[in-house]
Amino acid sequence: MKEKYMAYIGSYSYTGHAKGITVCDVDVEKGILTKRTEIEVNNSSYLVASRDQRTLYSIADEGIVSFRILENGALSKLNTRNIRGMRGCHLAVDKNDEYLMVSGYHDGKATLLKLEKDGSVGPIVDGVYDKGIGSVAERTFRPHVSCARMTDDQKYILVADLGIDQVKVFRFDKADGKMRQIDTIRCQLKSGPRHFRFSPDRKFLYLMYEVKNVIDVYRFSEGKGPNEISIEKIQEISTYIEEADSSLIAAVQMRFSPDKDAKHLFCSNAGNDTVTIFDRDVETGLLTMKGSLPIGGVYPKDFCIFPDEKHIAVANHESGSVTFFNVHYDTGLLVMSARDIQVDEPNCICMVKLPANR
Repeated sequence: MKEKYMAYIGSYSYTGHAKGITVCDVDVEKGILTKRTEIEVNNSSYLVASRDQRTLYSIADEGIVSFRILENGALSKLNTRNIRGMRGCHLAVDKNDEYLMVSGYHDGKATLLKLEKDGSVGPIVDGVYDKGIGSVAERTFRPHVSCARMTDDQKYILVADLGIDQVKVFRFDKADGKMRQIDTIRCQLKSGPRHFRFSPDRKFLYLMYEVKNVIDVYRFSEGKGPNEISIEKIQEISTYIEEADSSLIAAVQMRFSPDKDAKHLFCSNAGNDTVTIFDRDVETGLLTMKGSLPIGGVYPKDFCIFPDEKHIAVANHESGSVTFFNVHYDTGLLVMSARDIQVDEPNCICMVKLPANR
């Protein structure tokens, strides 16, 4: 592949030796990352790139930090924006690079910010605090917003809260910038809805549960009225191959393969430290597990799929490593393909195509 890519790895900086963001060169053909340098960010717990891949956004203690991605892959800081809340845990950018959604695990807040034309983070558009209680369990007792995303048509914003076991559906009024709740997916108590993603055609919603360790597949459609939507559950599938003791396993991250139809879905699991591969039927939306294998590290908090779809890199938070694998979709096998690299407490991997190659 002639295109050139870079990878950015976010880490906590208050423990260990990481400065915040580790900048890595990407060898797509070999499926490996090579560390180049580090950028100081206070506790970079999550990273996301703009859809045009010209800007990188990082969570930090002081809010959100934006960086221009230069032609050589280096980062040039644009600005820092306070989110008027506690440090976030997840970021998402809408399809048009107009809005940034911040999920607040610690304070149960979903914050919507405007993005400026130069990629810098603009002012807060709206913010919603979740209310209520979950069960008596530690992690599912009070609101913990874990994922918030806007649909590609900018009509809806969904907010997953693993603390109160709900996914709230908001209608977004672009005229006045307000989020107005119109529906709720009420999940099983102590299931812990953590992350969700829409299929590229927006017909299906995939919701991963941290505690229940399953992925629910929903059929998503709109009615005739402005607030009429239908969210119908059509499948529930385990995130790993069933074992004797599942109490110490937690589903952590879920990503589609980068092909335009998202024909595969990947999920990582902490506890048994595996990555699971699913085939996805594009027409029906249903998932079929192909395999679930160990990833040679502890707590696979995130992973990225290389643009050739033949390799993955897994960020292992507890073991402080990034491991590399060849992906065999027909058999569901992951085969270790290179030596791991050491990165202190990696939280997130974000891979982008460099500007000169777009």
